[in-house]
Amino acid sequence: MLAHPRILIAEDESGIADTLQYVLRTDGFVPVWCPTAEEAIAQFTAEPPALAILDVGLPDMNGFELFKRLQKLPAGAEVPMLFLTARSDEIDRVVGLELGADDYIAKPFSPRELVARVRSILRRSGRTGQGTVTATAATPAASTPHLMPFALDVDRMQIRYYGRLLELSRYEYGLLRLMVQRPGRVFTRDELLSLVWDEASDSFDRTVDAHVKTLRAKLKAVAPEVEPIRTLRGTGYALNEELPPSV
Repeated sequence: MLAHPRILIAEDESGIADTLQYVLRTDGFVPVWCPTAEEAIAQFTAEPPALAILDVGLPDMNGFELFKRLQKLPAGAEVPMLFLTARSDEIDRVVGLELGADDYIAKPFSPRELVARVRSILRRSGRTGQGTVTATAATPAASTPHLMPFALDVDRMQIRYYGRLLELSRYEYGLLRLMVQRPGRVFTRDELLSLVWDEASDSFDRTVDAHVKTLRAKLKAVAPEVEPIRTLRGTGYALNEELPPSV
């Protein structure tokens, strides 16, 4: 277990950075402040952090581009990342989630809420040695042998679809895992938010829709003619029980 997890902060506003560093340090983290994207890349390369907090509006590089650059670095795909966005910019939040970010928090933010988000993300990602990504670890992979297109490996947090290993963000994995374990079961958006996200998050319905959209695109890239996820308009989503065993 990491006693003092390093948290990389890519934020150009010194006042916000000072607040972030103070609240994180007070809660037992080791904050590493980077006022530019280039410095964040250098720090990340030198020693990957337990988590990265990225401001969308950095002076030398868009926060989304920085996210993609960090993802390509060694260990980059393993490090959870949280976006800081302007309160009114819902589109930034949706774009960030579609890219695969683990969460977002809007400015001005509550320091207490930010620390809760960081701890929750680290707990779900397993980077504090406290278990699995989601709150749905009760059902073993062996319970779904009849779903031939999907192979669920809970220990490795991996899912194969028609033999192909899917590259999933943590939330995409959480959503698909839930549906694979309960084929045909309709999950409302509120249920998915509470089961895959957590009580500390103020995520909204659009968050679920954005992740399902990217998840569908990844599944369609493997089997273009198959529609594994059903949408029940006004209700939620379910995994199709009648999927071809091979394509």
